[in-house]
Amino acid sequence: MAYTELDTTSLPPEDRFAWWREVVGQGVAPIRITTDHAANFVGRAGFLPLGPVQLTTMSFPSLSSDRPAHLVRRSDPETYELTLILGGAMRVAQERCEARFSAGDFAMWTSSRPYTGQAVSGPEADAPRAVILHLPQALVPLPQDRVRPLLARGLPARSGMGRIFAQYLESVVQEAPFLDEEVAGRLGRTSLDLAAGFLAQQAGAQERLPPETRHQVLLAAIDTFIEDNLADPRLSPGAIAARHHISVRLLHQLFRGRPETVSARIRRRRLERCREDLTAPRLCDLPVYAIGARWGLTDPAGFSRAFRAAYGLSPGEHRNASSREPASSRRSAHRANVSRTLGQ
Repeated sequence: MAYTELDTTSLPPEDRFAWWREVVGQGVAPIRITTDHAANFVGRAGFLPLGPVQLTTMSFPSLSSDRPAHLVRRSDPETYELTLILGGAMRVAQERCEARFSAGDFAMWTSSRPYTGQAVSGPEADAPRAVILHLPQALVPLPQDRVRPLLARGLPARSGMGRIFAQYLESVVQEAPFLDEEVAGRLGRTSLDLAAGFLAQQAGAQERLPPETRHQVLLAAIDTFIEDNLADPRLSPGAIAARHHISVRLLHQLFRGRPETVSARIRRRRLERCREDLTAPRLCDLPVYAIGARWGLTDPAGFSRAFRAAYGLSPGEHRNASSREPASSRRSAHRANVSRTLGQ
């Protein structure tokens, strides 16, 4: 996998900031950066190709950035820079608009117009951290005049489609070092669809989305609804369809291209949550049947049968065995579960 992670701490302090500016300029777009921390700049960046798009993660001290017109003319990747703020506070100005952002916001600007930015940390803010999805403008199925009003404007990441998209990006970042090229390509196409769905919602232009993008957006909303409601014993294909105002038949059709049915996904995710809880020290005094009930599996006998069918041993046997299993092995199993979910 072509995931690359870079860290300035491997360099002498006097070389770190110059190296950072060069890496950012090559990996994103030519830009001028200034900082009060040039004497000992501590920054990290990760670059992940995802088929038609690229994802970048960054962590750095306070700085200011500037992409003037002559740098735009020199080199323009023609991208929208859709950015999820994870820490710190940021300001972006472009197209005579200016907005301030904090952790939990989306921000966006385009490489094709001059812009300025500032990222700061402080007593009440962490060091600036962000996830940037570089979206080729030609692949975003929305007219530029509908996207332009979203530039340098706060876009919500805590509710609705913004929350779904933010959770998706954070999951991809978490699994980035473990993704193979095939899965990364699928995630790139899904990332593009979800980004388009999010931007279309913000621009009031959902009617401009192609049918396949609408299906991906709907599937992402369904996946999030399932994850949010695993503990509810009433979670079923019928309840999911009703919540999303579609028929059960359409729901099953949406899942036809996936390796498991709706019911199978619900069962697998419940069992995976139970499997994690059975090894959690904080829940060691909770009876096995209560662990099942905690995730919607209220029939103890049925929970035990399903768990044994999935993992080859009963919930109690798994709990006893895990107490002797190294923590690293449990983490590897968890990563495999997350990667399988993302790759669908």
